[in-house]
Amino acid sequence: MQKKLNIALLAMCCAPVCAQTHTDSIGQHSRLEVEAACTFAESQLGQNADMPQGVTMVNSNKNVFASEVSYRFAPTHLRYRAYNPMYNEVYINGVLMNNAETGQFRYPTIGGIGVQGLNFDSSLPFEDFGYGMTAMGGSNNYNFRAADMKRGQHIEWTGANRNYTMGGAYSYVSGLNENGWAFAGTLSYRWAKQGYVDGTPLRSLSYYLSVQKVLNDNHSLAFATWGSPSKRAQYGASTDEAFQLADDRQYNPYWGYYNDKKRNSRVVREFAPTALLTWDWNINEKTRLSTSLQGQYAWYRCTRLNYNGENPYADSWLKMPSSIYNVWNPSDPANTADAKARWEKACTEWAADKSNRQLDWERMYWFNEQVATQGTDAMYWLEARHNDNLNVSIASTLDKRLTNKSSLRAGFNLATNKGMHYQTINSLLGATQMHNVNTYAIAHYPAASDKVQYDLNNRDAVLGKGDRMGYDYNILMNKAKVWGAYIEDFGPLHYSLSARMGYQSMQRDGKMRNGMAADNSFGKSRTKDFFDGGLKFGSSLDMGCGHTLIFGMGYEQRAPQAAAVFASPEVNNDIAVNLKNEKLFSTEVGYMYNGSWLHANINGYYSYVKDASDWQSFYMDNTNELVYNSITGLKKKYYGLEAGLKFDICKTLDMKLVGTISEAQTTDNALSRYMFACHGTYNDDVLLSKDMHEAGTPLTAASLGVNYHQRGWTVGVDCNYYDRIYLDYSTYNRLQRIANGESMEQAKGKGGFMLNCSIGRSARVMRGLLNINLSITNLTNNRNICTGGYESNYDVRQPNTDASGASLYNFAKNPRKFYAFGTSGMLNITYSF
Repeated sequence: MQKKLNIALLAMCCAPVCAQTHTDSIGQHSRLEVEAACTFAESQLGQNADMPQGVTMVNSNKNVFASEVSYRFAPTHLRYRAYNPMYNEVYINGVLMNNAETGQFRYPTIGGIGVQGLNFDSSLPFEDFGYGMTAMGGSNNYNFRAADMKRGQHIEWTGANRNYTMGGAYSYVSGLNENGWAFAGTLSYRWAKQGYVDGTPLRSLSYYLSVQKVLNDNHSLAFATWGSPSKRAQYGASTDEAFQLADDRQYNPYWGYYNDKKRNSRVVREFAPTALLTWDWNINEKTRLSTSLQGQYAWYRCTRLNYNGENPYADSWLKMPSSIYNVWNPSDPANTADAKARWEKACTEWAADKSNRQLDWERMYWFNEQVATQGTDAMYWLEARHNDNLNVSIASTLDKRLTNKSSLRAGFNLATNKGMHYQTINSLLGATQMHNVNTYAIAHYPAASDKVQYDLNNRDAVLGKGDRMGYDYNILMNKAKVWGAYIEDFGPLHYSLSARMGYQSMQRDGKMRNGMAADNSFGKSRTKDFFDGGLKFGSSLDMGCGHTLIFGMGYEQRAPQAAAVFASPEVNNDIAVNLKNEKLFSTEVGYMYNGSWLHANINGYYSYVKDASDWQSFYMDNTNELVYNSITGLKKKYYGLEAGLKFDICKTLDMKLVGTISEAQTTDNALSRYMFACHGTYNDDVLLSKDMHEAGTPLTAASLGVNYHQRGWTVGVDCNYYDRIYLDYSTYNRLQRIANGESMEQAKGKGGFMLNCSIGRSARVMRGLLNINLSITNLTNNRNICTGGYESNYDVRQPNTDASGASLYNFAKNPRKFYAFGTSGMLNITYSF
């Protein structure tokens, strides 16, 4: 053992120790690991819909760190190199599937597909990729051709206490028969009366069907269709004060009892049926052309509670005990004996009964029934925000082998997209009427003013369930991209040079004539055009004896995402000012060693983003106002080290050590144009964004794992560490005129250790293979690891005071957070035959 350890150290130091290259893939993961990673990735989708969905999946057959990052660090939603998921591109049969407006791929659209979903190629940022220029955060391509899938049948049952509690699936793959036909299909269902977080039921049905006909030696046609209709309830972030009083790190403020049953105010329904037709043409032995046509219609709806009165959420700042007594400053004049007594009573009541800290649906219904008798509008109602999407795209890829050591790849992507954004009444909660008027503006304008009308073409419309209210607009997009790549082995040097060029057009089409922009909201806006492109070089130098040096460099310009192009799309047609293409520079150097019993890599990277843009909408907590904020001119840098080591101690025991320490922050101030929904006018200011960090992902993470495998048994234990987890910063309170010269430190969450373990058994049963796997995450039940959150947005110019003018609730001390799940398990039983 000591000898092996010494040799390992020598190999890491590039000593000339020759070893046969290990041919086994280090990036292979069990079905249980993939399912576990997807479960935690989807669990983030159950969080607050206002939060960005930071889900990134990468893999590698050579890089130890990249092969583990998506699986080992899934419980804390670690993003590869802290990049926004829009920098990670996902293809299916060569067609880019990232959302056209946000640039992010929604994993629920292929959720539950089963073993077919494991058939994919993954390329790191400077590796070869067969379907385009590799994205800054890597690219994946899923192969949904029936003939390329492993023949057989697969039955699966899963029990868990995560975002779902039970699931089952059946998959069938025929293989290619003598007549040239192949069929594949999956049907699965996942269910939870309540997920790990209180008040979060889930129902999800998934289907996949593929048929392929090999016409002859040169031509093949493949058709695939899939979808995953689902309904899930979300959970919201809250403050440490609320978590402590509830004695629960997964306290969820979004639900309450109604008719003695739990009812959640944030419920998501989504369904994105997709069809894909692929034609493969083997032109000759050295040339292959693949063309795919894809169509998708996606429905997405998320309900939320709105009100024209007192905030109904139990964790709203006015209902928290710290709004009575200043716990942050004992010498505050407000801290009288009476205030302390009222604070103690509030703490006792808040913690005494679960119903005291949840939504009071019965109370809301009672108030609405009272106003209904007076003929006035609802005080509380459920609205549903819809983000529907129609996308049609075609992609073609030519792969030509030039010589035994060189090849050429080229292709194009064309896409057209219609994003439909609107809001409807989901329930009036016992009220009888609701008018389509701006409740935020009524306090500032006369009731008869045009300003309070959401749609001047249909003034004072009386709304019922299902009617559209507030906003209704489409985003129309067209995209075109051409790309090419040259790959060559030049002696010990393998390198690739790729390039792309693209065009995008974006336009808003308003369906309501908003009173805040009577002449600039109904109908189509002007079209905004962007041309972009990029170059990338990647290389690896084989130094012999398993040693490899890696180098890559790239520069590209990317059109801004459509989600950030319009300044206030829920109100008018205005396009954001100072909008430019993003400029991205990225580079990487690395060393890799692959031996018979040792695999190691260390990589350093640096990326710089200039002229990035963003768009936000948020509520001001202390003034109950809606704000739209368009941000341009962002500059960001990402750099760090990532390392991985896989050490085969003996034939049955191996050890993996992976880790990263990174930095991801904004390097300069940006420009902000914001609008209060109650006024409809813009304010321009400087956003003090310098030194703000990327949020919702650990910037430091490490994992040590040991795996034992013999005679069908596998046992694994790993200990993970997370640190430097930042929260999304408040852009409003960092506006120059609001901050008034004061600097605000960005809020952080606490990291820590997490211990995970798994045990599995594989055995031949009759003519099939039975696998039983049990994984337990967070065995020590560490619930103190923060996985993300955000600072409160509040108007510091309107202090929260009592009658004597003393300060009370402290928003700056009460950011809203999410915490990691405690001990959770998953039992997975599969039978393949």
